[in-house]
Amino acid sequence: MVKLLGIYKQVRMNSQKLKIKKKVKKHIPKDWLCELRILYRLTMETFFDIKRTGIVNLVIITTMAAILTIFGAFFRSAMSISAFAHELGNVLEISVYLKPNADANTVKKRIKEFEHVEGVKIIPKETSWTNLKREMDLPEVENPLPDTLHVKVDKPENIDDVFVKVKKLNSVEDMSYAQELAKRIQTLNHVVNTITVFVVIIMAILTITIINNTIQLVIQSRKDEIEIMRLMGVSNWYIRFPLIMQGAFYGFTGAVIALVPLGFVENGLVNMHQFFIVPTPLYAQNLVIITMFAMGTLFGAGGSFLCIKKHLQV
Repeated sequence: MVKLLGIYKQVRMNSQKLKIKKKVKKHIPKDWLCELRILYRLTMETFFDIKRTGIVNLVIITTMAAILTIFGAFFRSAMSISAFAHELGNVLEISVYLKPNADANTVKKRIKEFEHVEGVKIIPKETSWTNLKREMDLPEVENPLPDTLHVKVDKPENIDDVFVKVKKLNSVEDMSYAQELAKRIQTLNHVVNTITVFVVIIMAILTITIINNTIQLVIQSRKDEIEIMRLMGVSNWYIRFPLIMQGAFYGFTGAVIALVPLGFVENGLVNMHQFFIVPTPLYAQNLVIITMFAMGTLFGAGGSFLCIKKHLQV
């Protein structure tokens, strides 16, 4: 009982000390000059760590640049393929053939109310018959063709939904559209998105593995120095920060080098868009560059952080 009472008093005293410490800390003015010195020191530590790694830096940065180039090329190509698929989808139209007594304008207004419908164009049966006689040698008979509506849908994946809704109208005799083309466009988009995600996962695994091994070598080479700093009571983040920054440096520098081959990929895709008269995705290059730098830096820093947690008990 006496022992438990002593433990309780000790815990209470520690709690009171902690509260006092927090109150005192709030009233201590921040020395910004000191913090700048610490930041400068951490930056110099990062620089020295990179310098110690030697020629291995070149191998790591080159590998990172190759990985980021592959990612950037796939990501940029995926955006172009999606643009081509969207352009093909815009060409797709549903042909709606009306019954003989149906009013085309009334049906047009009804269809325009449906979700995902961008536009409806009426093709009178007289126009269709005139065009057909112009293309083929036909005898003088009564016009057998119906009035036709061409329904334009916003996206290829919504064609089936619109098709089902329009088909339920009483004035509709028959309908048709390029179903196979629509399905292939949807499949193409799905495949491109899946490949892009797969490339990102592979990139993350390779980046983290490479950075992990490199930082492990740095930790081993500085083992005694790190142990001394820990014994001196140096902050854990003071030890961690230079190693994390080193990983981020590898990712950032690799992204800078990857800009060169990515420029050739961009020019090739722009020329392809111009040849097929398909608009280039808006801000595509800027988006790819920002994403590449962000992923390279984050994966590099993340790889270092995971390695520190695994091999450095701070």
